[in-house]
Amino acid sequence: MPEPRPDQAQVDQAIDWLVRRRFAQPGAQTEQQFQRWLQQHPHNALAWQRVEAMSDEFAGLPRDLSRRTLDSSQRPRIGRRDGLKLLGLFAVVGSLGWGTREQVGLPALPALLADSHTAPGEQRLLTTDDGSRIRLNTDSAIDLHFDQRQRLLTLVRGEVAIEAGNDSRPLLVQTRNGFLGASDARLLVRERAEGTLLAVRQGDVSLYPGAALGSSPLHIARAGESLLFTAQGQLLAPHLHGDPWAWSEGVLSVQRMPLGEFLEELARYRRGLTRCAKAVAGLEVSGTFQLADTDRILALIAEALPIRVQYQTRYWVNVSPA
Repeated sequence: MPEPRPDQAQVDQAIDWLVRRRFAQPGAQTEQQFQRWLQQHPHNALAWQRVEAMSDEFAGLPRDLSRRTLDSSQRPRIGRRDGLKLLGLFAVVGSLGWGTREQVGLPALPALLADSHTAPGEQRLLTTDDGSRIRLNTDSAIDLHFDQRQRLLTLVRGEVAIEAGNDSRPLLVQTRNGFLGASDARLLVRERAEGTLLAVRQGDVSLYPGAALGSSPLHIARAGESLLFTAQGQLLAPHLHGDPWAWSEGVLSVQRMPLGEFLEELARYRRGLTRCAKAVAGLEVSGTFQLADTDRILALIAEALPIRVQYQTRYWVNVSPA
C-alpha cells in the first residue's frame, strides 16, 4: 500500500494553521476551528503532524522572518545569514516524507530569496529606473542587478514579459538555458520542461545558450518570432495553441487546445490539484477566458464540453466525462 500523502491544498492549510497558532496568539474560537479542521479529513491531521515537525526549526529565526517565510503574500528579500538558516529549515523539510519540496507546499529557496516574485494566480508589474516595464506571471520569481555597466534580469522561475527601456546599457536576461540580449525590445520568457520559451513582439533579441555569454549570438530572434531553446543550443518550434502574450492582458486565449493541456495551463493560476480523466483529455478547447476567476473558467468549459467538474474540496477539482 502506498504511504498516505496529503495533497497540496491540505499542506497549504496546515502551513496557514502553523502561522496562525504560532504568531497570531489565537483565542478559543480559533483553536476550536483548528480542531474541526483536523477532524475533517485524516490527511489534514497527517499534514499537520509533518508541518508541525518543522516548528522547532523556526525557533532560531527572527520572529518576522519566520512569519514572512510562511506567508506567501509578502516575502521581501532577506539577508544571507537568514538565508543560511532557511537552508537548514529546507533540509528538514526534505526529510518529512513527501519526497520533494514542492510536495511540501513551500516555495523553492531561490524563489523565496528573489527580489520579486508572485504566488499562484498573482501577477505583478514593476517599473525600473531606466523605464523598463517588467510583468511577472503567476508563480514566478526574478532577480534584478542593474548597475552602471549593465542591466541584468535573472528569471529564477516561471514567466516574465519585458518591455525594455531605451538605455545605453545592454539588457541581459539570464535563464536556466542561457542568456538573452535586448535593447528597446519587447519579449516574453517562460521556463518550460522542454526548454525556455522566447517570444518577441518588438525589436531584436540575441540568444546565447549555455552558462556563459559567447562572443556572438547563436540566433537573433525578430519581432513576431517564438521559439524554444535549450542549454545545448537546440532551437525548437514551440507547440502553441494560443497567444503566449494573452496572460499579460489578464486572459487565457487558446485555439483547439486539448483539454488535458488546457487544465494543466489553468492549474498554474490556481492553488491545489486539478485532475483530468484520460477519457476527456483529448477534447479541444477554444476561447478567451478571464484569468481573474478560474472557477468561472471551469464552469464555462463544463457548459461547452461533455464533461463534469467536481469539487472534492475548494482546492481539489476532478474533471471527468459527463
